[in-house]
Amino acid sequence: MRNTANTVTVHVPFTIRKYGGRKQVITPNGEPAAIEKPRVDSTLLKALARAFRWKKMLESGQFATITELAKHENLALTYMTRVLRLSLLAPDIVEMILDGRQPPEMTLATLLEPFSVEWEGQRSLLG
Repeated sequence: MRNTANTVTVHVPFTIRKYGGRKQVITPNGEPAAIEKPRVDSTLLKALARAFRWKKMLESGQFATITELAKHENLALTYMTRVLRLSLLAPDIVEMILDGRQPPEMTLATLLEPFSVEWEGQRSLLG
């Protein structure tokens, strides 16, 4: 800190990074700055909602196959299957996402990558 006449200059080292479409301040030790409110990722919430909706449509017999459902929703089969996997997430991970308490690196892009169907494996991989 430097004080000259009536001017005070304070140097605060930090970095700004984008996570899930939002900007977050990263402190010098590499940790995200404390946030007062939850960081709800609307893209991730929408994908979770779609996954559980599609799962219900398949389980109810409304559609016999994922291919049939993908055609109805006008989506690529590969995308639909990756999003549908979100319905296999551990309940506490889903709750964490719904509450906006997920770690900043947990984005839709990371969750669309293959992950363990075993809940303990998910917890260790996803934090």
